[in-house]
This record gives sequence, C-alpha cells and structure tokens, in this order.
Amino acid sequence: MVVNVEDSAGEGPQDSWTDPSTRLEGWRRFVEADPAVLDLLPEQQWEALSPQLRDAYDEARIAYHSELQVVRTSTVKEIAHEGRLLTLLNQREHGARRGMIVSGQWTTGKTTALKQLGRTHELRVRQRYPDSDRIPVVYITAPPKGSPRKLALEFARFLGLPVISPRHNTTDVTSAVCQVMIEARTDLVLVDEIHLLNHATTAGEDLSDHLKYFTEHLPATFVYAGINVEKSGLFTGLRGKQLAGRCIMVRTGAFPLTPSGSHWSPPWRTPSACTGTKRAVWSSSRNTCISEPAA
Repeated sequence: MVVNVEDSAGEGPQDSWTDPSTRLEGWRRFVEADPAVLDLLPEQQWEALSPQLRDAYDEARIAYHSELQVVRTSTVKEIAHEGRLLTLLNQREHGARRGMIVSGQWTTGKTTALKQLGRTHELRVRQRYPDSDRIPVVYITAPPKGSPRKLALEFARFLGLPVISPRHNTTDVTSAVCQVMIEARTDLVLVDEIHLLNHATTAGEDLSDHLKYFTEHLPATFVYAGINVEKSGLFTGLRGKQLAGRCIMVRTGAFPLTPSGSHWSPPWRTPSACTGTKRAVWSSSRNTCISEPAA
C-alpha cells in the first residue's frame, strides 16, 4: 500500500480489523496481502505538515513497520523446502502419511515459518488451478486443555461451517469437517501451538487419538509447530512414539543480528527502533533506518 497522508488524516483512524488467520477469510487475506509500501516525505515537506497530518504520517509509519516483508532466513527456507517435499511425497500415499514438527523456543519464528509454508503452498495451488474453489490449506491452533470436540470445532470454525449446536456430537462434527476438507481438496493442514497436547494426561491422549483420526481420514500433509515439543510431553508413551515416527523434526533457534553473532547491533539498526525515530522508516534492502527519500 502507498499511504497518502492527507487522505489518511481526512478519513480519521482507519478500520484495520481483519479476521484472524485461523478463519478462512482471514487466512485468504493473509495469503493475498501485498508487501506494505510507504512514501518517505522529504524533511521540508514533513516539517510543513500540520500536527494532525504529522500524527497521521506517524501512524502510517508505524503501520508500515508492522507489516514488513518476512525475511527468508535459513529456517524459513528449510521448512518451506521440507514441506514442499512432504506434500509431493504424500500425494500418492494411501497409508500413513509423513508429517513435520517445527520445534524451538518462543519467538524464534515457528509460527512465521509455518504460515509462510502455507502461503507459498496455497499460491502455488492457485496458480495451477486458477478457477477452482479449493481450500488447499487449513491453519488452526491446538485448543488449550483441549478435547476431541474442541479440536473438531477449531477445524469447523476455520472452514466457516454453520453454527454447531450442543446436539451435534463429536462424531457429527468430525464427519462434517472431513467431508468438507475432502471436497475442497485440502492437502496441507497446519496445527500451531502443538505443545499444548500432552500425552501424559488423559485429555491429551484423547486429543491425540482424535488428531490421528484426522491424519488417517484426510489425504493431507500435517505440519505441527510448538514450543520445545521434545520437553512438553508430546512424545510420551506409545502415542508419542508413533507421532515421532511419522514426522520429521525441524528445530528453530535465535537468529543473530550480525553475521558473526559476536555482538548485538545498535538500536538504530533494528526495524522497531525506526518507529521512535523522527520520520525514519526501515529499509530492508539497506538493512537500516533511512530518513531521506531515495534520489
């Protein structure tokens, strides 16, 4: 988007509400979103702005920094590559399909890499089948203190199925979800926050059994992401060993801000620092804040 300061100020605060990516419409908006673009004002023009227009410009700068393009780190590339291979290998598989687990500490890019995998896959499917109404990717998060019914409802909410009443039991919901996903040609399922599934508890065992039911009844590749899943109880017991045997593991870690990793970059070398610097915006190509338009 190219932000027009005067238009933004005239309209007042923009309605930036969007559905979460755990809903079909929100996911499609995420897939279709273009990288944000902001016109950097020359200093003289910026100084001539009224307080109202200057506030609008600052809001536009902050919005721009919140939508910066994802950097294709080695982890993002590895997950995209492995995910692509798995979807291809599973296309002709009639038995147990191979999956992938993305594990690492918090804020190491697990969800980002997971969603980028889904976005790349969906764009590829759209390019191959431009006029179809497929739902190639489903993205959900594991429900906290989950149960089989809660898991089935997460899938149902993403697909936008009609309101499900208490009269519908877990089997009814699961059957409806599987039918819709098969008809929509879903071939990649992303399950985030999988560390919430603990095989050491009865509820975790039930949830795991139900998730296994989905993997066996859907012709799709399942990719999971969670915090330190090796220590969360995910691989505990017979069910955990079975899950580990069917999935490859990709680990994420902290990414150094400098090539050597010997020291941190100064504050002005990070995108977040630009939001508090007068007029400045982050330049991905230069890897620094800039305060003057390109010549």
